[in-house]
Amino acid sequence: MIFVLGARKTGTVPVERAKLVTSTGVSFVSSSDFRQIAVRKDSGKAERLFRAAVSAFCSLTRPSRREIGQLEDLTLPLFNDVSVESRRYVAAALSECEYAPAALVRRLCEEPVDIAAPLLIRSRAVSDIDLIALIGRHGLPHARAIARRKGLNSTIADLIRALERPTLVRAPDPDANAAAADKIAPASADTASGEPAREQTLGIAAENARRRLRSMMRTGDEKTARTADPFKGADTYMKLRETALTGNAAFFQTALADALDIDFEIARSLTANQNYASLLVALRSLDLSEDRAFLVTVAVYPSQFPHPQAIRTFLDRYRLLHREAAQDKMRSWRAEILSRVVRGAAPANSDTRTASNSDDAAASSGLRASSRK
Repeated sequence: MIFVLGARKTGTVPVERAKLVTSTGVSFVSSSDFRQIAVRKDSGKAERLFRAAVSAFCSLTRPSRREIGQLEDLTLPLFNDVSVESRRYVAAALSECEYAPAALVRRLCEEPVDIAAPLLIRSRAVSDIDLIALIGRHGLPHARAIARRKGLNSTIADLIRALERPTLVRAPDPDANAAAADKIAPASADTASGEPAREQTLGIAAENARRRLRSMMRTGDEKTARTADPFKGADTYMKLRETALTGNAAFFQTALADALDIDFEIARSLTANQNYASLLVALRSLDLSEDRAFLVTVAVYPSQFPHPQAIRTFLDRYRLLHREAAQDKMRSWRAEILSRVVRGAAPANSDTRTASNSDDAAASSGLRASSRK
């Protein structure tokens, strides 16, 4: 697809437009030329070019990959220079486009909801995993728009309902806590008897969460899952994801040990904690994207994400953790485990040498006694 700059007049105001040219004998202009034109001229030129390029693209019934790439190369550098109205116009146009360019759609989805809403509601270029990440980053406004999607995944719908109910994340009332403190003693027996039932309920909920996430992620990555064995020859992320979703801790710990090139005991210690802090460092050292790291973590620690605020906290912590710092932490953990092994081996060797020396002394004294006789 080649965009050519043309001009037409509406009344007395000239309007620039970009059109698709397929005939011969026309001077072609590249995407970089367009950007230079927009930079040299006033900001209105960038506005018109941004809108016209997307309009021309949307008129194509089946654009090729090259044409999609050309549109992204043309529009993304202009994105910060165009107005809110132009972004809103482009978002609405691309929401009806079956083959919308993914990079441009993702950029628009990060905008405030009054711009991104058409894409959040209708665009096929936004996957379920993208929707979860958007809810985690932008919260309730984006979530309400996503809730209007037809055929929305039930797990995402549950997440949005939880976000809309503030009682799930409301801080406890101090007065209520004081009143409850007076009833702790008589209620302790009931609490103890109800504990096994609560643990069973949490276990069922965790397994249901894993099952729903497994369904979502396999749908989102169906083609890759068909062509790659998740346990042999697959990439690091696929191994971690599939083993985490089995619910078997040993499988995941083995995959984590292989990915990080560490001992199994270290991998087990990373996931034996009550929170995901150590696992977050390990995944960051592997340079996984934040959405992939989140999906692995929520499969291992499903109870740590009872509400959207917990998801947002995870994403913020993951973004703020630099990969170099995570790798340094992993190296320190390896050194610490190695030193423990060395310290544990030293007393054992000492005991062995002591026992050996005692045996030698006993044998020597026995020989001396025999010689005196």
